Amino acid sequence: MVPERPRWSRAARVAAAADVAELRRLARRRTPRMVFDYVDGAAEGERSMARAVAAFDRVEFAPHVLRDVAEAPTSVEVLGRRIAMPVVLAPTGFTRMMHRGGERAVARAAERAAVPYTLSTMGTTTAGDVAAAAPGGWNWFQLYVVRDRARNLERLALAEAAGMDVLVVTVDVPVAGARLRDVRHGLTIPPSLRWRGALEAVRHPAWWFDFLTGEPLRFATVEGAPEDMAGLTNLMFDPSVTVADLEWIRAAWRGKLLVKGVQRVDDAKELAAVGVDGLVVSNHGGRQLDRAATPLELLPEVVAAVGGRTEVFLDGGVRSGADVAAAVALGARACFVGRAYLYGLMAGGEPGVTRVLELLRAELVRTVQLLGVSGGVEGLTPDLVRLRGS
Repeated sequence: MVPERPRWSRAARVAAAADVAELRRLARRRTPRMVFDYVDGAAEGERSMARAVAAFDRVEFAPHVLRDVAEAPTSVEVLGRRIAMPVVLAPTGFTRMMHRGGERAVARAAERAAVPYTLSTMGTTTAGDVAAAAPGGWNWFQLYVVRDRARNLERLALAEAAGMDVLVVTVDVPVAGARLRDVRHGLTIPPSLRWRGALEAVRHPAWWFDFLTGEPLRFATVEGAPEDMAGLTNLMFDPSVTVADLEWIRAAWRGKLLVKGVQRVDDAKELAAVGVDGLVVSNHGGRQLDRAATPLELLPEVVAAVGGRTEVFLDGGVRSGADVAAAVALGARACFVGRAYLYGLMAGGEPGVTRVLELLRAELVRTVQLLGVSGGVEGLTPDLVRLRGS
């Protein structure tokens, strides 16, 4: 008799996922195409996103042998505080569109993993609700500088009242990028149940049930926003923002200040001179300017230019703990991770995010040990990594 094949539940498949790529496949099966493509897609021909991922494919390690790697600690100090591994969960908009747990679920998973979580201005949960969901977590806040300067101050006050002490100012969105997958789907926020949506509802009943029976999807900090992506960005965000505005924010914010979206060495030097606490080398996941700088390739130059004055982070293309190890070896204090945890969230809610963090840590530990680095993550150095073809 042939034994019957086990019928695993979705939760079991998420818990057994071997890597982020498997969670991505699960996410694609569970969510409507327009929602999955919002996460998975990028601007125009999606070259920037593809190159960011491909840069990690070009990493070649040069491991030591015969080193004592029985222990491989992963904790690092970031902005004066130790975290469990060099990973920051990046800000993402409309997170409750991916799963009804949304930002609260992500913040709780980050709290358990002892890594920071960054709430987006375009989030669907308030700063206060995130703090209540994960009171022991290190919760950060991400700001888009909008035309109404008083509104900026209101958002900073709400974040500070929620105990958030790190502000991430994103500076690479003067206007909306052309995210063509969203255009082709006619994506609105919230998703509309037109004829195409009705067909998707049949194919993905669990997602639609959660969406229709859960808390109404709304922008938690943005009132009166239009439904379409480009309209929202072009109405809200101020294309006239300069370094002077950062100096104004620096004076208004009492916590640590990071600037996200650095894509040139000269800009990094200018920002370091202002006195920001950290820079995030990032092309917005390829979602703004196509053919933009590839973060991993730019990282060593930025570290060499300003690493002695400010902390440097990397954002873009990170899909594994080995990617994290490579970026840290090349000088990053930590990596921002966005799409990877959203795949986990779409695949399985909060347990899916937890699984992504488990995978990242296990892969990081294994990579450090195979590299023969006795000091754990803090012993990673540039001589351990090169980019083939450079």
